[in-house]
Amino acid sequence: MTVLLSGAALAADSRIRAENVAVVVNVANKNSVEICQYYLKARRIPQNNLKEVNIQGSPARLSHEQFLLLRGKIYSKINQDIQVVVLMWTAPYAVECNSITSALTLGVDHKQCQQLCAAGKPSVYFDSPVGLPTDSGLRLSMLLPTDSLETAKALIDRGVLSGFRVNEGDAYFLTTTDKARSSRSMFFPPSIEIPQNKLHIHNVQADHIENKANVMFYQTGMASVPKLETIDFLPGALADHLTSSGGDLRGSSQMSILKWIEAGATASYGTVSEPCNHWQKFPNSSVLLKHYLTGATAVEAYWKSVAWPAQGLFVGEPLAAPYCHSCSLDAWKEPGK
Repeated sequence: MTVLLSGAALAADSRIRAENVAVVVNVANKNSVEICQYYLKARRIPQNNLKEVNIQGSPARLSHEQFLLLRGKIYSKINQDIQVVVLMWTAPYAVECNSITSALTLGVDHKQCQQLCAAGKPSVYFDSPVGLPTDSGLRLSMLLPTDSLETAKALIDRGVLSGFRVNEGDAYFLTTTDKARSSRSMFFPPSIEIPQNKLHIHNVQADHIENKANVMFYQTGMASVPKLETIDFLPGALADHLTSSGGDLRGSSQMSILKWIEAGATASYGTVSEPCNHWQKFPNSSVLLKHYLTGATAVEAYWKSVAWPAQGLFVGEPLAAPYCHSCSLDAWKEPGK
């Protein structure tokens, strides 16, 4: 925890701004088109950063060949200043056994698909101190789901609001009775106060929490999380349940991470195929917390927290950054100033 506290004291704000974000819209999906324009306006992202693709039928998974065509359209003539790519749709969310976000950022890992439970390919970005993703040779990606116009707009609004002030908040890290899914709890921070971030960390043994307000972090190990409707999340909140199928957004075997977004979280993470019990395929809670509290955006903090991300889907509003001081100042500026 000493590392976390020292990192929180020595803030290193994100250098990613609206002009560094490319937005990909599926012109065959009316919700994608509407939410895309809402997002460009809300984040004041230049219209030139918009990339149009046509994905008929919005399948859950793409073949490698389909993905290569899509990737080519996204990256053709892309501005060299782009650090983050936002996919404005709910599906497709997978490329074979890979998540679409990892495939877009890292390329498709065919070896992982041959053995789902094998070790993944290490990410050079894991717990990285670099200031910009392209310094590591990467462009990060995140999926912003659009099945519900109301939910998508509320998600975007929360991301924008997160940049204006730091509210006093609580972080809950739950070790549950599900021992297999609680194996990642070894990376949970201890219960502690971090005054400079106005954050109260609670490391507790429980299957869920309920009737809690001002929640900024919620991580637990359960296949399904009850009582989410009683949780009041702060703008910019990160939440996930560290289990196998959360990223299978149209699956039914376990709770989808879309439930976190619907409940008021601003970003989440889940795997699209069976990862088995490798902690490296899930967010490392202490790493996630450290980078978010030192001013990283949601997309940076989540990507830096996963050591083997091939199967993991990153979902949410990528620019949310409640602890980035320069980001909040930037939010008040006129576009182009």
